[in-house]
Parts: sequence; C-alpha cells; structure tokens
Amino acid sequence: MTDHALLLVNLGSPASTEVPDVRRYLEQFLMDPYVIDLPWPVRRLLVSLILIKRPAASAHAYASIWWEQGSPLVVLSRRLQEAMKASWTHGPVELAMRYGEPSIHRVLTRLAAQGIKQVTLAPLYPQFADSTVTTVVEEAKRVVREQKLNLHFSILQPFYDQPEYLDALVESAKPYLAQGFDHLVLSFHGLPERHIRKLVRDPKHDLQATDSRRVSDEVLAVCYRSQCLRSAEAFAERMGLQSGQWSVSFQSRLGRAKWIEPYTEARLEELARQGVKKLLVMCPAFVADCIETLEEIGIRGLEQFQQAGGEELVLVPCLNDHPRWVAALKTLCERAPQGL
Repeated sequence: MTDHALLLVNLGSPASTEVPDVRRYLEQFLMDPYVIDLPWPVRRLLVSLILIKRPAASAHAYASIWWEQGSPLVVLSRRLQEAMKASWTHGPVELAMRYGEPSIHRVLTRLAAQGIKQVTLAPLYPQFADSTVTTVVEEAKRVVREQKLNLHFSILQPFYDQPEYLDALVESAKPYLAQGFDHLVLSFHGLPERHIRKLVRDPKHDLQATDSRRVSDEVLAVCYRSQCLRSAEAFAERMGLQSGQWSVSFQSRLGRAKWIEPYTEARLEELARQGVKKLLVMCPAFVADCIETLEEIGIRGLEQFQQAGGEELVLVPCLNDHPRWVAALKTLCERAPQGL
C-alpha cells in the first residue's frame, strides 16, 4: 500500500539571510493569530512596529548560523525527511513549513494531485501549544476546505511523555553528558502566560510550579509549561540525574508580555555566579537545530555565560536525524489517531 503519505511539518525559515527575505518571513510568522493572539488591528500595528528594526537584527543573527546548504532548520528537516523515506513504507514522505517554503498549501495540493487520499500530518513539536501544533492543524484545515481537497488525515499528537521520544533524547544526549559537566539546563521555548491561561480552566494552576506530577491530567493535556516539566523530569530520571544536577528554563521572549519562567538568560547568569564552569544546555522543545538553539544558545548564551564568570557552555544538538529519533518518529506517526 503506497497511498498513505507522511507530511512532516516544522516552523520554517527565511529563504535567505537578506533583510527583505527575513522581513517577509517575520511578517507571515508574527501575523499568525496563534502566535500573537491579539485583535487584528492591534496585531497589525504591533507587527508593523516590530518590522521597522527587527528584520535587520534577525538577518544578522541568521547570517551567523547559516550553512552553505541553506537554513540549518530546513537542511536538518530535509535530512530527517530522507531518513524517514527509508522506514515509512506506506507512501511518500513530504516536508512542509508553517511559514515560508515549502508551504503546507503547496505540499497538500501536490499530494492530492498525485491521487493521495490519506495523510498523516506530523507537527514536529513534542509539547502542545496553539502557536505550534494548533496553527499547523488549522492551516491544513484551511487548505483542504478552500481547495476542496479529498484528503483524510491522521494527526501526530504531542509526544512530550512518550517513551520513544524520551529514549531518543537520552540516546542522542548520552555522549555529551558522558564527557562530564557541572550542570545541565533543559531550555524550552517560552510562551506568554496568557497563551496557557486561556486554555487552562483551573484558576489555581500554578505557573511557577516545579513539579509536573502535582498537575492534574486535565491541566497537563493543555499546559505547555507542565508538559515541558514532564519531559525534563522523565529525561532526568532516565539519565539517572540528581535534582541538583539539572534545571529547566524558558527562552526566546518577545515583547513586553509576561512570559513563563524561569528565563534562560537569567538562569545562565545565575549558574555562572554560583560557580558553574562547564554547563550543558539541551533544547528539548526543538527536534531540529535552528536559530533558537544555534544562535540564541550557542552564540549569545555562551557569551552571556562567560561574561558572568562561566567557562564552557556545550550545546547538546537536537534530535535532528539521529537514528533513534527516526525510529521513534515512525512509531509515533503510525499510531497517530484519525481526524482533522
């Protein structure tokens, strides 16, 4: 049977490091109502203000990590796609980006034109958030509806606590932890607190909590921060880490809104002041290395840590196309439930 396609979806990247391409990418990304969840007129004004200076700064950041083959995120996602082709025997394996190219629209219309009827849609985000998973699913719905495509979907669910994902994390990180370290930071992408508050119906839910085991299943299902904690706790348990050897933080704040804490930049400085000399940083919210890992942590984070008194910061690579991750992703996608 070769008519069941797998569509891997990641965030996306500018087409190049030129300022116009970066501006175009940021415009599409920031105008997504699932990313900046404000009324359209307010969002439009805010994004217009951001786009005055941000594209030039972001272009400089992208240029610092850009590979000869192109955007690291796209290159690594392509490698994962190629690796998945060898194991996904049900049909073609495609790659799309939520922002930029190849677009979800372009790939779905091409699959439909090829006579594909069944698609497993795989948002490559371990933890659930509207700004990642929901926006991918809603964009797929929009394309199917507007283009009247005869496609049926299964959807990969958030896999933050799935053994296959956690075991792949452990296998990919083992060589780096085996080299010795003073402390390990698991740095997840941040979110504005209001993104979580609007989904979590429990007004008593503590967004400063440090133990996901005290969170109800109902809250855990929709609370991104709690899912990040659960991933980190399970990883640490599998690695046999003691409580003082590791900690969790959140990176990539944007704007003046209150974001989930603790903040990664503050944590890096705090650890350096406490005497940590060799720091390992993992970014388990990302399955492919990108500007948030390579530049924000690998370059700026390193500088910040060293300026505060630290010596060595080792960025543990994301899962990328690690063989254990390829096998895990196949298993996770094959049991994805139907429905769009």
